Amino acid sequence: MTRDTAPRSGRFLPEFPAFVNEVAGTLAVHAQYVLHGNLRDQFLVTPPGGHPEIVTLLPLLWRALRPLGFEALITYDQVAGVGVFPDEPAAHQAVERVLGGGVVGRRPSLERLRTHLAKVVGVPEQPPAEGDGSRAHRPPAEGDSSRAHRPPAESEGSRAHRSAATKPAARVAVVVDHASRLTRVPGQLDPNELGFFLYCQKLALTAQPLSFGGDRPAELHNPVLWLVEGERDLPAWLTAGVEPVRTVAVGLPTLDNRLDMARLLVPVFPPAAVDGPTRVDPAEEFANRTDGLTLESMLRIARLARDRGLGLDRIADATRVYKLGVDDNLWRRGSVRAQITKGEAVIATRIKGQERAVAKTLDILKRAALGLSGAQASTPGSRPRGVLFFAGPTGVGKTELAKQVAEVLFGDAGAYLRFDMSEFAAEQAADRLIGAPPGYVGFEAGGELTGAVRRRPFQVVLFDEIEKAHPLVLDKFLQILEDGRLTDGQGVTTYFSECVLIFTSNLGIIVTDPETGARRRIVDPGMPYAELEATVKAAIRDHFTTRLARPELLNRFGDNIVVFDFIGPETAAGIFAAQLDNIAARVHSELGLRLEFTDTARAQLAAACTADPENGGRGIGNLLESNLVNPLARVLFDQDVQPGARVEVTGLRTGDRGPELSARVGAP
Repeated sequence: MTRDTAPRSGRFLPEFPAFVNEVAGTLAVHAQYVLHGNLRDQFLVTPPGGHPEIVTLLPLLWRALRPLGFEALITYDQVAGVGVFPDEPAAHQAVERVLGGGVVGRRPSLERLRTHLAKVVGVPEQPPAEGDGSRAHRPPAEGDSSRAHRPPAESEGSRAHRSAATKPAARVAVVVDHASRLTRVPGQLDPNELGFFLYCQKLALTAQPLSFGGDRPAELHNPVLWLVEGERDLPAWLTAGVEPVRTVAVGLPTLDNRLDMARLLVPVFPPAAVDGPTRVDPAEEFANRTDGLTLESMLRIARLARDRGLGLDRIADATRVYKLGVDDNLWRRGSVRAQITKGEAVIATRIKGQERAVAKTLDILKRAALGLSGAQASTPGSRPRGVLFFAGPTGVGKTELAKQVAEVLFGDAGAYLRFDMSEFAAEQAADRLIGAPPGYVGFEAGGELTGAVRRRPFQVVLFDEIEKAHPLVLDKFLQILEDGRLTDGQGVTTYFSECVLIFTSNLGIIVTDPETGARRRIVDPGMPYAELEATVKAAIRDHFTTRLARPELLNRFGDNIVVFDFIGPETAAGIFAAQLDNIAARVHSELGLRLEFTDTARAQLAAACTADPENGGRGIGNLLESNLVNPLARVLFDQDVQPGARVEVTGLRTGDRGPELSARVGAP
C-alpha cells in the first residue's frame, strides 16, 4: 500500500494498493492489463482524512477509476455472464449505451464476447473470413512479427475519422474474471480460442486513448482487465513483447498492510482472559504471526477467535487453528512435559554412550515444548518447533534417537516420518516431496512430505543422510526452516510450525580427496570428544559453504548440530548384552523356546561381535546375526525343535559353512 498522500489538483486522494495505482496511472498508454496473483483477497483503502476501509477487488478498481471519469465496470465470467458494477441505474445506462440492450446477464460465446470488447475499446469489429475461421486467426509466421505487432500506418485525418466513427458512448472498463478458464486445455488452444486471443491482441495493438471532453479531457484507454491466477495462464504470445498489454502482479500483503488490518480487527477479538500489561501490542503480534497470509485470512482468524472465545492473549492459538485446522495443541498438554522428564531416563537406557548428544537433544526439546524456539528474535515467527542436526559415525544411535524423540514428545512411535535422502539424489526428486507441477505426471497425487504433514501436523520428520540429497532438493528446506511453510505443486501451503525436524548425516567422518578420489578417515575412535566435535562441525561447515555453496542452509541449522561419539568398549559390551537379550526374547515369543547361554558361549560371542566397534551398534547387530542367529536357526530347523524345549548354547566354532554353534536341546 502506498503512503503517498501528496496533494494533487488541490486535494488529497485516497490511498490505494500499489497495483491499483499502477493501473490507474498508466491508462494513457496501456489498453489491456493482466492482473495475476492475490486477486481474491481483501484490500484496504484509506479515504482522505479517514480510517482504512476493507473492500474487495471490484469496489477497489471502481474507487480508483471513478475519479478518472469512468461511468461503469463491465464484468464478465463464464458463470454469471455479462454484469455491471456498480449495480446502479446510471452504470446500467452507460453499459447499454456502449453494448446495446439485452446484453447484461447473458453468457456470450467467444465470438460474441469479442464484439463486446471491440465496442468498449472503440475498434471496428472484424468478422472471421467466410469458410475458414482458422485462417483469419492464424498467428503470425515466424520472422514476420513486425506485421502482426504493428497496426498499419494511417494519417492523422483518417485516425480522427476512425475514432469518431467507432468511439464508444461512455468511458467504461471491462473486467474479465477467471480468464484462465476461457480455454479448455491450457497451452493447447483450439482454433476458436486461438482466434479469440489473437483478436484480443490485435485490439490492444490498434486501440487508441479516448477523450470524452467536459471537465475530464484526458485521453485514456477504455481498458480490458484480465484476472488470472498465474502470470502465464493466458497464451504467452498475447503479452510477450506487446507493449499495450501490461502485466501487473497483485502480491501478498506487506507487514504494513497486515498491521493496518490487525488494528481494524483487534476489537473483534474477545477480551484477554488475564488482564494486565503485555510486552507485545496485540495488533503487532497479529500482524507478525500472519506473515505469508492474506488479509482475507486475517478476517477469518478474527471471526474464528470470536466464535471460539479466544481472546487477545490467544492470538497465536487462533492463528494456529486457522492454519492447521487442529484445535488441540499437543504442545500445551502437560503430558508432553511429563513425557520429556520421563524420557530422560528412558532414552539413556536405549541410546548408550551418547550422554552429551542426548543431553543437548533434550535441551532443544525442552525449549520446543515451552515455545521458546527462536525467542531471541524480535518478532514471533512460524518456524518449526524444533530443528536437530545429528552428525557422527554410522551405527551410533542417530536414527534410533530420532525415533525416541517421537515417542517421548507424542507418546506414539507412529508420529514419526522418515525420508531416506539417498532416494532424492536426482534433481527431479524434489517433486516427490512437494508434488509434481501442473501438467506433469503425478500432479494429482501431491507431495509425500507436504501431504503427510497436512494429515498429521504434530510429528517428528526425519531426513536421513541429508548429504546424499541433490542440492536443489536441499533448497526446499530453506523455506521450511525459515518460514515454517512450503507450497506444494498444487499451490496448497503446508505448515511445519508444530513439527520437529531432524536431519542426520555422516559428514565429517571420511573425506574424499577431490583430485585423487581417495577416501581417508579424519576422526578415529578414542579421539577426545571436544576434538571430534570440532572436526565434524568443521567438515559440515565446509560441505555446505564450499562444496554446495549454500551457507544460508547451514545458517538455518544454527547451533542445533548434535555430534555423536564413537562407541567405546564398555558401551559396545552394553549394546551386545541388550541385543543378545532381544534375540532370546524373540526366540521365546516366536517359537516358544527357552534360549540360554553358558558363560563360555557368551564370552565367545562377545569377543566375536565387539572386537571392532567402529561400525557402532548396527555393526554389532550384523555380527550377532552372522555368529548367532544364522547358526541357531540352522540347529532349530535341522533338529525340528518343538515349542517348550530348552536350548542351551555352549560354544561358538568355525565350520565349513561359517560360524557354527555347539548347543544342547532338552526339556525345559
